[in-house]
Amino acid sequence: MDAILAIVAGIVAAAAVYLLLQRRLLQVVLGVALLSHAANTVVFLSAGLNGILDGAHMPIIPRGETALATPHADPLPQAFVLTAIVIAFGVMAFLIALAWRTYMETGTDDLSEIWKPEEETAGPMEGAKQESTPPTSS
Repeated sequence: MDAILAIVAGIVAAAAVYLLLQRRLLQVVLGVALLSHAANTVVFLSAGLNGILDGAHMPIIPRGETALATPHADPLPQAFVLTAIVIAFGVMAFLIALAWRTYMETGTDDLSEIWKPEEETAGPMEGAKQESTPPTSS
């Protein structure tokens, strides 16, 4: 089961890298989301599923007991994944707002159109006369 989930995490990471290399901004944002999901899966798998699938107990000390029941699941990777999910949610909200603002300002979500060199894009002063020497007073 560990191997199957590791392969699935690898496929999700590969799909994320594919989306990150695309030209459209929305696909890049979705690639970041998929990459965070793949990383969370890898961290969760690092704890091992043997204890979870074999009926491990919750890592909570029962009332009247002084120690955890054995075997128990490791709570640290679960806490890391929960923290990573919250951070990824904030990053995704920021990226979606940034992508929306970029689309509203440029009118496109194509990254090759947004990152054109300066001489190819029309600037705000393109039609205005520009003086090469400052005016002199006589």
